Amino acid sequence: MAFASFITIASGLVNTDELGSVIDLDVILFLIGMFSITGLAESSGLLNTMTAWFLGLFKNTKLLIYAFSALFGLLAAIAMNDTVALIGPPMAYTIAKALDINPTAMFLLLAYSLTIGSAMTPIGNPQNVLIAEKSGLTAPFLKFTAYLTIPTIINLLVTPLIVAKYYGIERSSANGVLIMPHEQLKNKRDAVLAGIGMAVSISALIVNDTLDLMGLPHISHRGFIPFVIAAALYPLSSEPRKVIASVDWGTILFFMTMFISMEGVWRSRLLDFLVSAFLPVKHLDVAVNIASITALSILGSQLISNVPFARLIIEYMKSVGYTGGDELSWITLAMSTTIAGNLTPLGAASNIIIIEYLESKMNTTITFKEFLKLGAIVTAVNALVYMALLEAEFYLTTHH
Repeated sequence: MAFASFITIASGLVNTDELGSVIDLDVILFLIGMFSITGLAESSGLLNTMTAWFLGLFKNTKLLIYAFSALFGLLAAIAMNDTVALIGPPMAYTIAKALDINPTAMFLLLAYSLTIGSAMTPIGNPQNVLIAEKSGLTAPFLKFTAYLTIPTIINLLVTPLIVAKYYGIERSSANGVLIMPHEQLKNKRDAVLAGIGMAVSISALIVNDTLDLMGLPHISHRGFIPFVIAAALYPLSSEPRKVIASVDWGTILFFMTMFISMEGVWRSRLLDFLVSAFLPVKHLDVAVNIASITALSILGSQLISNVPFARLIIEYMKSVGYTGGDELSWITLAMSTTIAGNLTPLGAASNIIIIEYLESKMNTTITFKEFLKLGAIVTAVNALVYMALLEAEFYLTTHH
C-alpha cells in the first residue's frame, strides 16, 4: 500500500500539496485513540480477566461455545476486532483442549465471531470508522446500533451452531475449563484506567450523537474524542511508552498510505466498470439496493481487502448521489464489507492476525481451503440474516 501511494504521487494522480486534505486526520486520530485504550486494556490483563470470568460461568459444551461467540463478538464491537484478535487464540485453545474438540473449530469460530460482532458499531473495525466519518451519516453510533444490533446477535448465535454441526461437537459437561480470572490481571491500576477510558469513550460518542440528532452543539470531528481521552490516560498509566508502543502503527501507516492510493485509484477510474456493473444508480428498489451493495462488497473485499474497498466505494456512492440521509445504504455497506471477512482469510485483517498468532506461537495454522469451505456457508447465512432484517426494519420504519 505504501508503494502504491508512492506510485500515485510519482504519477501525478495526487499532488504532494494535496496530501494534507487526502489523508483523513479524523480517522487516523480515532484509530490512535482506540488502539491506545484497547492496548492498555490488553496489556493490563483487563480483557483476559473479563473473558475468563465470563467463560467460567458456563458448564455445558454447547452453552460455552455460544458464550464464547457472543463474548468475543461483543468485545469486538467495543474494543476493535484487530485488538481482540490478539487475546482470543489462547482462550480458544484452552477451551478446545478442555472440551476435547478440534482446536481449528474454536479458532474459526473466534475469527467469525470477531468479524460479525465488529459490524455492530462504528468503532468495531476500521472500515466502519471510515464509513461513519466519510458518509455524512448523522449520529453514526446510534444509527449503527439501531440497525445492526438484532441481526448481529442472531448471527452470533447462529454461527456457533453451524460450526458445531460442521465439526460434530456434541453437548457435554464443560467442567474441565479452568481459567482463573484473578490470574489474568497483570496491573490493577492500568486495568482501571483502561476500563474508565473505554466507558468514557463510548459514553462520549453516544452523548455526542444524541446532541447531533437533537440539533444541539456537538463535536463534528468524532475521531478526536477517543484521541483526547487516550491523551489523558498516557501520563496516568504505569508505562506510558508501552501504551504508545501498543498502538498498531502498521495499521496507522496502512491507513495513511491507503487514503493516498485509493484517491489515485478513484481518479484513474480503474475500477469504475466493476462497481457500476453492480451498483449502477442510487434510486433502486430497497431489496435490490441492499442485495447489490452486499454482493459487490463481499466480492470486492476479497480482491483488495475490505478497508481499501470501503474507501473506494464510499467515493463512488457519493458521486452517484448517495448522501448522509441514505442511512440504509451506508449501514448495508458497513455490514457487507465487514462480513466479507468471513469468506476467506484475506477478507479481514483480524483473520490474518489470528493465523499469524497460530503460526508463530502455536505451531499450527488454518489453511485457505479450510477457512473457505466453512466460511462460504457462514458468510451466506450471515448475509441473508442481515439483508432480511435490514429490509424488515426499513419497511417497518417507512410504513409506521
